[in-house]
Amino acid sequence: MKRHASFWLAWSLAGLSVALYAAAFVLVLLTLSLTSPAKGNSAAGWGVSHGIGEFLLYLPFLAFPVVGALIGSKRPGNPIGWICLIAGLFWMSSAQEDASNAYELARNGEAASSVTLDALTQGIWALPVGLLGIYMILLFPDGRLPSRRWRPFALFAGAVMVLIPIAFVFDPGPLEGHPGVRNPFGLEQYPWLETVTTLIAVLLPLCILTSAASLVVRYRRSGAEMREQIKWLAFAASFVGVTYLCVLIGGFLFSAGGPFGRSTTPVWLSLGQNLILVSYASIPTAIGFAVLKYRLYDIDIIINRALVYGPLTISLAAVYFGGVVGAQDAFRTLTGQEHQPQLAVVVSTLAIAALFSPLRRRIQYFIDRRFYRRKYDAARIMAAYGTRLRDEVDLKILSDDLLAVVRETVQPVHVNLWLRSPDGTPPVEKRKA
Repeated sequence: MKRHASFWLAWSLAGLSVALYAAAFVLVLLTLSLTSPAKGNSAAGWGVSHGIGEFLLYLPFLAFPVVGALIGSKRPGNPIGWICLIAGLFWMSSAQEDASNAYELARNGEAASSVTLDALTQGIWALPVGLLGIYMILLFPDGRLPSRRWRPFALFAGAVMVLIPIAFVFDPGPLEGHPGVRNPFGLEQYPWLETVTTLIAVLLPLCILTSAASLVVRYRRSGAEMREQIKWLAFAASFVGVTYLCVLIGGFLFSAGGPFGRSTTPVWLSLGQNLILVSYASIPTAIGFAVLKYRLYDIDIIINRALVYGPLTISLAAVYFGGVVGAQDAFRTLTGQEHQPQLAVVVSTLAIAALFSPLRRRIQYFIDRRFYRRKYDAARIMAAYGTRLRDEVDLKILSDDLLAVVRETVQPVHVNLWLRSPDGTPPVEKRKA
């Protein structure tokens, strides 16, 4: 495909995705106007909570068509961009469909949807999930398989992605989204097809795990530049996974009805749930940085800062809440009052201010020594050389020390040391290593 044609095709698909989301936004506004409490509409609860929630759920996925257009227009031969565009178009179509159903429910009291169309498309979700979870990882970052040995797996994964929608069409049983309605295309005389459909669907996450393993293999066999590209995707996926896991555990422990929960969900837990939605946008963003190689090597700085400020934030939060809760319990024990003392908040805040800098230095020291050993050793060697430099006047010893420092830190193939003559003559090579 020519560069001009690929440019217009990529941005046209991205524009279509944005237009679908804009149409969904208009439908959500119309739904809110129909479900206002003043109108006494029975669907008000659905329109306000569920409709807005579904609409915001798709917002981070808008990054997929935008990043896909950038990659598809600049790297038309790389399928990563086109995968992002196709996946983004699917998610935006789903957003428009959900917003349309919410509007129909608010307007007519029921969401009129075609049973036949829903039965034919109930398994279509496997295509975008497979493209992102399997082929995006398998072909990342250059658009080629890690080796020819992965070709049978790529064909097998494609067959699974095609079989899942077909199996769902003929799967006997209730039709999702239509209470009391059974699948009109389901082969009721073959009840074992339900088990077969489940087994085929289970193959999809197994293929995703295998693709993740291929990325590990590619990382171990690749050069420095490709490793930096893989780091971008791995960091984004780790960020999403850690955020989701933390919110999942926090929701189980501290949400309403949990073992440590109260009558209402804590504000920080609600913020964490919103952070999960935002974190989804980090994956296409990281893919764009990696494939386009824009500020590629900044990932090491980002990872370093995340490793430092993540534990730092958790530690300071533990100090703050531990100080507040401990002081509150002590105050309740001594005075018998239930209200929270303001002194506990002030003391905890002062403790955080006092601990921030020393705790950050200690965590940075540990991270550099544990994960960035070469950087840690280089800084230590340079500090020691600077100390010796203040007390040494022998030029030969200084030259030998300088060559040793360069060998240990930079590790070049060879080193030449040139010293400028004081009389202005051309510099002379004094030492080699």
